[in-house]
Amino acid sequence: MQTAVITGGSSGIGQSAAVELAKRGVSVIVSYHGNPDGGLETVERITKDGGTAVALPLDVGRTGTFASFKDAVADVLRDWDRTSLDYLLNNAGVGQQPVMFEDTTESLFDQMLGVHLKGPYFLTQTLLPLIANGGAIVYTSSTSALPNTHPEPGYSVYASMKGAQLVLVRYLAKELSSRGIRVNAVAPGVTRTRLGDDAFARYPELIPPIAARTALGRIGEPDDLGKVIAFLLSPDATSITAQTLEASGGYDL
Repeated sequence: MQTAVITGGSSGIGQSAAVELAKRGVSVIVSYHGNPDGGLETVERITKDGGTAVALPLDVGRTGTFASFKDAVADVLRDWDRTSLDYLLNNAGVGQQPVMFEDTTESLFDQMLGVHLKGPYFLTQTLLPLIANGGAIVYTSSTSALPNTHPEPGYSVYASMKGAQLVLVRYLAKELSSRGIRVNAVAPGVTRTRLGDDAFARYPELIPPIAARTALGRIGEPDDLGKVIAFLLSPDATSITAQTLEASGGYDL
């Protein structure tokens, strides 16, 4: 039995990735923060189809909680007669409203840093002893960090942290290669998730202009990304490491 930890698995991309991995026979531990009902929903979706899943609370912005989260993960693994993880998806995130550089506060900077870089960095470090040799790690980044995407004013903090993730992926891929652990990132384009306080549900008029800038003529859906992430984590991608796979539907082509 293969096992995975998925942060931010209570909705959106994380939930879709959890469901997709479960379809492939992977037992999944999802984390949630501020949305326990969503975590339970993910577990219910998986278990009703015969899969195995557990939801645990985690705030990726608070590194002081990581040791206890590791202990909780180890307890679940023991219940599954396992001592190690095969896969880790660092997916938990938080959106931001556009804020111009000159108006960016240190508080916003620290929030983006904690959730998108410091948290995933040290959570990976904390869970690394549990990750099996030959395992795989994926980070959910963003097309905002890619050099081929036109910068959108107001997102300098968010995009900077997502860009730092891509550098981290390359260095971890090198350092962890001695254990056969692959490390990659997926870069979604504009995707219908709960980030931004469910902006697309509240303001559907935002969708057509974005779709018009996308080669496939639509915004992304969580299931689009769930399948890509499941592929990158799976044995089907055993020769892929240190890569960022854009999955944006051709945004800004």
